[in-house]
Amino acid sequence: MTHRFELLVFDWDGTLMDSAAAIVRAIQASCRDLGLPEPTDARARHVIGLGLQEALSYAVPELAPHAYPDMVERYRHHYLSADHALELFPGSYELVESLAGSGRLLGVATGKSRKGLDRALAASRLGPFFHATRCADECFSKPHPQMLDELMDTFGVVRERTLMIGDTTHDLDMARNAGVAAVAVGFGAHPRLALERASPLALVDSTAELAAWIEKNA
Repeated sequence: MTHRFELLVFDWDGTLMDSAAAIVRAIQASCRDLGLPEPTDARARHVIGLGLQEALSYAVPELAPHAYPDMVERYRHHYLSADHALELFPGSYELVESLAGSGRLLGVATGKSRKGLDRALAASRLGPFFHATRCADECFSKPHPQMLDELMDTFGVVRERTLMIGDTTHDLDMARNAGVAAVAVGFGAHPRLALERASPLALVDSTAELAAWIEKNA
């Protein structure tokens, strides 16, 4: 069967894994540790998907550059303390497994570090289904198109045959910058209205709805 999209690229946090709330709590707890003003939930959720340095510069503008290592250490401490309890969204495993069996190429483009993604892929048992992945400590942070550009180059897939799937405007902006189509999921980090303004091909409200959209349209 010939599919409209040969390469499907997923974001991780807030798209496949239900981790947005844990990221927000880790950012806020890190600020408390360092005596810094805590960002609101909305401000902290906005940075999910960015590389860690870019995320902290927005979420915690009061943080002096020389204090970044301390903030990163505290963030990793708090996030990892809850890491074992994080779960995939219902249906995520089955969706990825099914897509891998359909002959499509699957990738991940994430704001996580390589170490963090590898740990998440192993814990979720999704690792064997993905053909290639890119992380924020290997590439420019979203919305720069480098992650998608490299994945397309790796497989020799053209832009018109590539689809980005994510839960943030950073994902959708990266897709637009790379010249590829995108589908947004409305159950992750960014509010629905912001995602709608980015004009994705579709905006779905569950993994089951995403699976149905892909089966019919992709």
